[in-house]
Parts: sequence; structure tokens; C-alpha cells
Amino acid sequence: MGQKINPLGFRLGTTQNHHSFWFEKPKNFSVGLQEDEKIRNCIKNYVQKNKRINPKSEFQGNGITRIEIQKEIDLIKVTIYVGFPNLLKEQKGQTKGMKDLKMNVQKEVSSVNRKLNIAFKKIEKPYRHPIILAEYIDTQLKKRVSFRKAMKKAIEFARKTKIKGIRIQIAGRIGGKDIARVEWDRKGRVPLQTICAKIDHCSYPIHTIHGILGLKIWIFVNEK
Repeated sequence: MGQKINPLGFRLGTTQNHHSFWFEKPKNFSVGLQEDEKIRNCIKNYVQKNKRINPKSEFQGNGITRIEIQKEIDLIKVTIYVGFPNLLKEQKGQTKGMKDLKMNVQKEVSSVNRKLNIAFKKIEKPYRHPIILAEYIDTQLKKRVSFRKAMKKAIEFARKTKIKGIRIQIAGRIGGKDIARVEWDRKGRVPLQTICAKIDHCSYPIHTIHGILGLKIWIFVNEK
């Protein structure tokens, strides 16, 4: 029986970094961990409800690649990395949308004595990140596009960013079939056992009318 490990946790300290930066006493560590999860879920839910919707667009996801949280004694810094600009709707100016987001996140923070600082940063080449490709495939499958066509199109987007390899795997009742199966496609090299290889990975659930599909994407960016 094969032993599986998350590619990101396998490479922490070499090619991957933590998304949370803070120290806490052992007895309070679980509280801080739950607080980070609440902050991330609050931001994702707010962006999902207030994002710009373009029915003609091929991409309908949040566009958030990662959320970094840095905690100090009296300050919490939250940096949201997005792949596409103008993510939120215009609400009488962009500042009002930021204030609403900050108020919602402040409610999830347990201590009121700490200040909250939220900043958006745009990333270059968004289709190099697996979560963006996963949201693209999710949008295509919900529009009844063939899963093979969606996978090939996502691979084309990723290959344009000059990556060295990509693998996409979908599992479940694909296409509404009665028997669940696993389908995958790969282009280039994806050396999962090489620690010095920088590999981005994500697991993404796709909710369809036939059930939930499991989507996994591995992207081999480069090698140190």
C-alpha cells in the first residue's frame, strides 16, 4: 500500500514557506490556529458574495491564491494574494468595500485590543497557481463542458506560463456516470519525490448535480 504525503508539507523549509507567522504558548496554540481558519474562511466567503460577476467570462472563482497572516502583540497583518485585479464590486468607492471586509474579519478576531491590517497584492501569471486552475475547471464543469476539454484547456493556460510540468486528476462520478472513476492528464515532468523541486499543489472539491468530484493539481514550477 502506497504511503501518501502532501507535497507542500513535504517541502516546508526548502521550497515552501508557512502561510502563518506567529508564536504562541502551547496551551493557546489551538486557539490561534482556529482564529487563522476563521479569518481565511471569512475573507473567502466575503469575496465570494461580493465579487464581480461576468456571465461571459470563463473564470468565475474567487481568484485568491493564498492568504498570509502575521500576528504581533497588538497587530494582525493579513495579506491577500489575488490573481485578478478589481476582484470586489464597486461599493461607492473601493474604500467602502475594504471597510466592510475589515469589519467582518474583525468580528472573527477574538481580541478587540489588536489592530487589523488587510492588504491585497496582485500576483503575476495567475494561471501558474493550481488553485486558479482548479476554480477554472470548476466553472467549466458547472457549465456542462466536457471534463477532458476543461483539463486540456487548463493545461494550455499553465504551459503558457513556462512551467516544467503539470498533472491534473479528477475522481468521482465524472459526467454523471453511475460508477465512480479516476481520470488524469499530465504534461511534462512532475517529480513528487524530489525535495528540491518546487511543486505547488491543491485539493479542490467540485459540487455538481451528480455529487462531489475531487480535483487535485500538481504544478512543477522549477528546481533549486
